Amino acid sequence: MIPFDAASILDRRRFLGAAATTVAGSTLSLLAFHQRLEAMTGTLTDVAPESTTGGPDIRPFRVHVPDAELTDLRRRIQATRWPSAETVKDDTQGVQFATMQKLARYWATDYDWRKAEARINAVPNFVTEIDGLDIHFIHVKSKEKNALPMIITHGWPGSIIEQMKVIGPLTNPTAYGGKAEDAFDVVIPSLPGYGFSGKPKQAGWEVDRIAKAWATLMQRLGYTRYVAQGGDWGNAVSEVMALQTPPGLLAISTNMAATVPAEISKAMAAGSPPPSTLSPDELNAWKQLDFFYKKGLGYAIEMNNRPQTLYALEDSPVGLASWMLDHDDRSYKLIARVFDGQKEGLTRDDILDNITLYWLTKTAVSSARLYWDAAQVSTAGFFDPRNVQLPVAVTVFPDEIYAAPKSWAEKAYPKLLYFSKLDKGGHFAAWEQPEIFVREQRAAFRAVR
Repeated sequence: MIPFDAASILDRRRFLGAAATTVAGSTLSLLAFHQRLEAMTGTLTDVAPESTTGGPDIRPFRVHVPDAELTDLRRRIQATRWPSAETVKDDTQGVQFATMQKLARYWATDYDWRKAEARINAVPNFVTEIDGLDIHFIHVKSKEKNALPMIITHGWPGSIIEQMKVIGPLTNPTAYGGKAEDAFDVVIPSLPGYGFSGKPKQAGWEVDRIAKAWATLMQRLGYTRYVAQGGDWGNAVSEVMALQTPPGLLAISTNMAATVPAEISKAMAAGSPPPSTLSPDELNAWKQLDFFYKKGLGYAIEMNNRPQTLYALEDSPVGLASWMLDHDDRSYKLIARVFDGQKEGLTRDDILDNITLYWLTKTAVSSARLYWDAAQVSTAGFFDPRNVQLPVAVTVFPDEIYAAPKSWAEKAYPKLLYFSKLDKGGHFAAWEQPEIFVREQRAAFRAVR
């Protein structure tokens, strides 16, 4: 595996008030709102401290973006200064001109952020300070008394938007074809520097620190036994939580497992051909990884090394969107098909909900710093096994960056709890294939209830 710094390649400030927040009977002006938030946008209704467990440390959260911010977004999209089109007929030069024009046209004219805002506000949102930083999270408790608590972590370029579709089925299984004993309490935090969580003012919010913060969050919510799930950075956080073995963590589930054997990593880094002994699944994984390392790491290399350079992403909505679309080849192709009018697991609104969240919260650069922070403390590859000793459930979606073979998973996770190889789905599993994702989590964790 290429080392982390080449291949992973892989305030006490909260969102206080809103442009529409009432203070002493008057409404904050947009100017005052921006001054108060140091030019941050998005809002949190200012309410009395309250905890989901009755304590003083957890504060309710509500989103309301000022109309002026949405007007400015549309203006900026319409004022995009476009580059010339690519000189090839495919996407080998990057996100294609026609795709971005279709996205921009819909974003500026038909897309409605208020629908996404309403969906977020329809579930319980909270903010709590952990280790000096405000952490935003969704917390939905099941009506079923024996529900298993699960903390789900998104990655980049994801957000809580990824998990919105699975909240209902996980917490209320009987309404979605499941059984009462399948129920989960769901906790979905926003990573530091992402979405509605605070933006770190100092370096050092890397995976180990986030994992500790998540354990603190679950303890603060009163959970004495729980599981963790994630893909992308969410897998890294969940695996490191398992390494830290906080009290109460029973098992983890991943949809982007870290299983690549050391000898495979070394061979790929040396430019060697795939070993003749590889099984069909192992050879497929080799080919997927080879493509990703050679042609899919541009975004990660820049964020890993120079995240602060990405000023343009917070000045141009179309620039931000194209950067986020170019995460991995198969996800990009799916998104391109969506904007060509094809029916996929994601819709145009799904895609723009996530991009718009990044834009309104001004988190393009702060989210990118996670790559840099992680690289300062680790030289390991993102897919290197971490020697996790807790039970692990692995769900393999075929269009992930690489589809982990069972043979590799069995070596990477000595207590492999569950393994499932699916025939549909990609990197954004819960978002793209929510029904499959929910089914997999129910099956994966039955043994630890």
